Order: sequence, then structure tokens, then C-alpha cells
Amino acid sequence: MTGGGRGPKKNAAPRTEIPEGAVFARAGNRAFDEIRSVFLKTDYFENADGSAYIEIGKTKVAASATIDERVPPFLKNSGTGWVTAEYSMIPCATETRTPRERTAGRISGRTQEIQRLIGRALRSVTDLSSLGEITIIVDCDVLQADGGTRSASVTAGCVALALALKKLLDHGYVEAMPLKHLIAGVSVGLVNGREYLDLDYSEDFVADLDMNVVEADGGQLIEVQAAAEKSPFSRKDFAGLMKLADKGASELIAIQREVLMKKSVLFMAYG
Repeated sequence: MTGGGRGPKKNAAPRTEIPEGAVFARAGNRAFDEIRSVFLKTDYFENADGSAYIEIGKTKVAASATIDERVPPFLKNSGTGWVTAEYSMIPCATETRTPRERTAGRISGRTQEIQRLIGRALRSVTDLSSLGEITIIVDCDVLQADGGTRSASVTAGCVALALALKKLLDHGYVEAMPLKHLIAGVSVGLVNGREYLDLDYSEDFVADLDMNVVEADGGQLIEVQAAAEKSPFSRKDFAGLMKLADKGASELIAIQREVLMKKSVLFMAYG
């Protein structure tokens, strides 16, 4: 398991200590096991082969999928396709302006980590051998960040990918739908020793432990990223957080399925 990461904190306020035993009051009086409000729509970009827009609380991500009739050099003449991802955060997505990474001439380690996570997760549920030698590039752009940007990117990116793959099927480039499962990402964490689902930034910033989980529509685990902030955590803590993650991921996948079914009855088969 690797560290979850939380995004830019260059000018963040000092860490706030919560009195031991105190219950953390959540914005909107959310229950400990309640995800933030979710809005998900398809066809956000007119020119993309597949696209989606998601709001989870105040976090907003736009995802697009582009079909490229080329593959990386290591896949040439293999007959196999590829799915990859790129992730970025626009400057005004955070309270303090986040400089564009092109200014530094290279992307940050955090950005590399997140886009690799998104790419790995999406490849894990795609039948790459059925694609032929094409690449699908999934771009995830954070328009506003309030915690859970990588999870939101996976969730919206999956919908964008599903629509691009459906386009390949509709045009006869593949014989069957290459997408094996819908997947969603969700964050969980311990704040003052208590378990919470779907952390916003204010919760994530003071968390004792934060964890990002990617799951498939059958409950299969795709990836788990966990990091203790102050002290080691127990297997009991881990089990409790995984139970919360299961709940959150299944709710997000149900929303994905509902939205995608408006595009095609083919998506009834998922979940």
C-alpha cells in the first residue's frame, strides 16, 4: 500500500489538533458513513470520444476519453491496445493558486502518481487484447478541489472510458464490449480515532489516517492506498475503513450505472 497524498498544501494553515475523544463535526451534518452529494453527467465535452463531469461535494472533475490509432512502442505489432491517463489541476482549483506544471518544465511526483493510479485502474477492467493497436487516453482535469480528487477522477474517468469503448463497439471496431467492470474510487479515513467515509479537504487535512480505495462493481479491489499520519493503525481500523469504502464505492457505481443506462441498455449488465 502506498501513501494516499492530499494535494497542494504549500500555504496550508497549521494542522489543527482535535481534543481526544471529541466527535468531528462534518460539514452539512453528514453521518460518518455518508458520501457527499454527487452529480454525474455524460457528454461534457462535445469533441471527446467519451466524456463525463462529476461533482462530489465541492470537488469538481471533468474527464474525457480520446481514441488514438497508435500504441506505445512496446506494443507495436502486438495486436494489443492500451489505456492511459493524464491528470491535472487548473490554477484556481484550490484556495491558493496552483501554478501550472508546465511552468516547472515537468509534472510533479504527485501528478505522476495519480495519473498512473487512474491508468492502472482503468486498464485492469479493460480487455486490452480486444482493442487492436489503439490507445485510449483518459484526461482528468480538476476544476475545483475539496478532497478526493483522485477518487473523483477514477469515477468520472471510468464513465468517459465506457462511452469511448461503446463508440468502438457501435462502429464495429470491436466485437464485444471491452469494459469488464465499472469502477469507482472513494476516500476513507480516521479523524481523532473515528472512521469517516468520503473525506473533504478539512477532514483529510487533520486525519490520523487517510486511505483511497478503488473497487469494481462486484466488490473486487483494484487498488488500496493508505498512509498513517501520526501513528500506526490496527488491522481492526483497516477492516472498518474497508467496510466504509465498500459502501461508498457501491453507491458511486450505482450512480454510474444509472447515468450510463440513459445512453444504452448495454450498461444494464454492470453492477
